[in-house]
Amino acid sequence: MKKLSSTLLFACTLASAVAVEPTLTIETAMPVAKVSPLHYGLMTEEINYCYDGGLYAELVRNRAFLDDAKAPVHWSAIPGNGTAATLTLDPTQPLNAVIPTSLRVDVAAASDAAPAGVSNSGYWGIPVQPDTRYRAGFHAKAAPGFSGPMTVAIVSEDGATVFAQAEVAGLTSSWRSYEVELTSDKDVLATAKARLVLTVRQPGTFWLGLVSLFPPTWHDRPNGLRRDLMQMLVDLKPAFLRFPGGNYLEGDTLATRFDWKKTLGPISGRPGHRGPWGYRSSDGMGLLEFLLWCEDMDAEPVLAVYAGYSLKGECVKPGPGLQPYVQDALDEIEYVSGAASSKWGAQRAKDGHPAAFKLRYVEIGNEDFFDKSGSYDGRFSQFADAIKRQYPLLKCISSVGNEQPAGKRVHSRKPDVLDEHYYRNAEAFLHDSPSHFDSYDRRGPAIFVGEWAAHETSFPPWDKRSKGMPATPNMKAALGDAAWMAAMERNSDLVIMQCYAPLFANVNEPQWRPDLIGYDALHCYGSPSYHAMRLFSRNIGDVILKASFNRDVSLQASVTRDSATGLIYVKIVNPQPAAVPLVIDIKGVGSLAAAAEVETLAAEPDATNSLAEPSKVVAVQSKIADAKPAFTYTVPGHSITVLKWHSR
Repeated sequence: MKKLSSTLLFACTLASAVAVEPTLTIETAMPVAKVSPLHYGLMTEEINYCYDGGLYAELVRNRAFLDDAKAPVHWSAIPGNGTAATLTLDPTQPLNAVIPTSLRVDVAAASDAAPAGVSNSGYWGIPVQPDTRYRAGFHAKAAPGFSGPMTVAIVSEDGATVFAQAEVAGLTSSWRSYEVELTSDKDVLATAKARLVLTVRQPGTFWLGLVSLFPPTWHDRPNGLRRDLMQMLVDLKPAFLRFPGGNYLEGDTLATRFDWKKTLGPISGRPGHRGPWGYRSSDGMGLLEFLLWCEDMDAEPVLAVYAGYSLKGECVKPGPGLQPYVQDALDEIEYVSGAASSKWGAQRAKDGHPAAFKLRYVEIGNEDFFDKSGSYDGRFSQFADAIKRQYPLLKCISSVGNEQPAGKRVHSRKPDVLDEHYYRNAEAFLHDSPSHFDSYDRRGPAIFVGEWAAHETSFPPWDKRSKGMPATPNMKAALGDAAWMAAMERNSDLVIMQCYAPLFANVNEPQWRPDLIGYDALHCYGSPSYHAMRLFSRNIGDVILKASFNRDVSLQASVTRDSATGLIYVKIVNPQPAAVPLVIDIKGVGSLAAAAEVETLAAEPDATNSLAEPSKVVAVQSKIADAKPAFTYTVPGHSITVLKWHSR
């Protein structure tokens, strides 16, 4: 009996050990819900020099001479001491009605050996690549007796090296536009230590009205987008783009909102405007450019319309005074999605795009919980009623989400979708992710997590202590981001859309952190959070599978399957330093491929990427050759892992 008791005790102990071994059970025959086809997307706004100096490929800074009313900032005389050339902002010689100031250049002395004129420093330098064609354009006029020629060139900062140049002649006393191509040599070493110069070889006076320089752009579009940054976005396979942004939509004041009608047509007809982040926007990224951006990514537009509230408190009350802005939104919707025979659809066709764009979602305003007047309910109702009358199939998104105080989220018109924003530290996301969406009403409204990001610090991004920190996050933040993405994905029947924010930061002058992608004039890189998002957005099925851990573990997971191919995607986040042997038990499959593909993003929490080390933290691929419906996989510490099997 003693021997038998010992055996039983050993068996019970063994059974107990097996029972508590961490296990992720996946029920393939029990899909929980469908995955929203719009789940992973992008959010954009003009912040951190995201458009000008970033995605928008224009290389000339202050091209219309409107950035400062007192001085031609970012322009300088050649020679630099100003003795041969002087620069003056001249409102008496406007280029046109919307660009009311030109740059007057008085050249007192110049020769073949010592030309004089002006130079532009670009956005922290003009980038030069070998064997590259640049398109330069400018408007100019000259004083009587002066006709040029004028040399347009990209030169080194010290003026000693000419990377590319061309010449124009025939300046007249009336405004004319000129275009030239500049091609760099094959042996040029890539550099951002360059500038654009326009010089003459004889004394005289001339005026410049709008000066532009573009490198090769995505799909070679005129007025297009920077290729390397676009490639990073395309690699995320985004389903939608939310634009024109958050604060950028509203502006500080009514006058500085994103006034979409002023962003149409040739760039010489776009005055630009002061943005809310301390610098002037050229409006080169206009409404059509946003739509073409969507088209080039095969992404759906999610349009935000100005709803009568600006950041410094200016507010248009519901009623007759708001109606012009409601009509403006209806016109904008027609420009995006109307037939070419409609008024604004015809304008879109005139601008070069006869076909209508697909539009299903319209957001009314942005973060209107900041409106202290309490007018948003009335404003939302007025906009939503008008939109639904004219476009009954459009879904209206309310911008009053989770930040609204309890009891004040009142809507006279039930929104189709509610926009929620979350900026939290990584620990908060890790703690909240397992159960955050459990209490939500599945009857609606649906949820759009329109802005979210994890930060590594105990203080929020808007705290002054963030000043001087790297623009992009480290692996610690990426782990928080991944846990939050897993939660949203598990609930993607409710969270129908979600997007990280902000998207971009020029590392020379970041204004908000953390940001997904960093860059300067010449290079770019993805943060660990970018690579985490890439893992998630590129590996997702169309149905959510029931998956559960057998006991409390530090791991978090999401499991989906592609109904057409049978491919199962298992995403696992391990925020702890220790590796975890995890039993993965896949039930209900007829057959499971023996080989599983694995992608793993793993690094120490403080590891990060930068311009100097753009690939320090990236996902690596591997395979499991002997996977079975129940097998043990050791999840690395501080890791984000995707496992993929084909099943039947």
